[in-house]
Amino acid sequence: METSILDLHPGLVWGFVVTVVIMLLLDLGVFNKKSHVVTSKEATVWSAVWISLAMIFSGVVYWVFNQDAGGHKLAIEKFTQFQAAYWIEKALSVDNLFVFILVFSYFKVPRELHHKVLFWGILGTLIFRAIFIFAGVEIINLTYLPAFQIFGKPVEINVVLTVFGFFLIYAGIKSWGGGDHDEEQDFSNSAGAKLVKKFYKVSDSYDGDKFFTVKNGVKIATPLLVVVAVIEFTDVIFAVDSIPAIFAISKDPFILYTSNIFAILGLRSLYFLLSNFIHMFSKLPYGLAIILVFIGVKMLIAPWFHFSSPVSLGIVGGVLLLSVILSIIFPDKKEEIANH
Repeated sequence: METSILDLHPGLVWGFVVTVVIMLLLDLGVFNKKSHVVTSKEATVWSAVWISLAMIFSGVVYWVFNQDAGGHKLAIEKFTQFQAAYWIEKALSVDNLFVFILVFSYFKVPRELHHKVLFWGILGTLIFRAIFIFAGVEIINLTYLPAFQIFGKPVEINVVLTVFGFFLIYAGIKSWGGGDHDEEQDFSNSAGAKLVKKFYKVSDSYDGDKFFTVKNGVKIATPLLVVVAVIEFTDVIFAVDSIPAIFAISKDPFILYTSNIFAILGLRSLYFLLSNFIHMFSKLPYGLAIILVFIGVKMLIAPWFHFSSPVSLGIVGGVLLLSVILSIIFPDKKEEIANH
């Protein structure tokens, strides 16, 4: 069992919760009280804010462990665990942006309503990610096989992490190049859309930024509620890749949850920042596939060889940086033709 920040300073839990709640209230109740098209400048500012908050929190993590739980070495380990989990989630979130773009396009959601959809969709994520991460850590702790000797060295294999490792390698190979995003996908038949339609009749048109409207004296849902449900279920499916990936970094649920939530909350501003320029990162899906395979291999060989958090962070960061550089040097041929 890893030493958790929960054991050292429980007050940090409330500090994290209060920070997130205040930021969400400011986001929705002050800066985005009225639905509007989010500009690139606004998205850049909010992206900087969320990334800065994550970096500050990682500094707090370092300070706590450096003061109370084993000194500089453990503090560096926990700091890099947070950083690695944060940037892995952030990187894999980019792949989810492609799906968001397709969902908004399919349902013809007005641009000024995109922010509200993402805001309410991500609120559900706060709950689902907590369930996945805290339950996942407990299940992992319960599924270690009895230690046995291989070539005179004790080996302890975890069943769940081994399954996750094979799954991530498969997911990485399958997603090579990002070719699994179907632009013709019928999102009206997705699980989220079917759930809403099971309980409500849905109108044919939007009614401003309302989730419900009244027609002929009857309260019915608008397509905006369907879109939120589709986005929510999309994130649940997306978590199948991203949550196992961060289990390779740490078993501390608070480190994993806080890094995950900071990355997810910054996803909204990242969407608006990249939605018009995402074609410029044509090689990024290849980098994400390599990261998934690397993490899967890391899980499988963990009983024999351990990649430290700083090394994992360096590899993930290096792959992302290289994929972005290659995207700039070798742009997608379709985009080159479109721009001429």
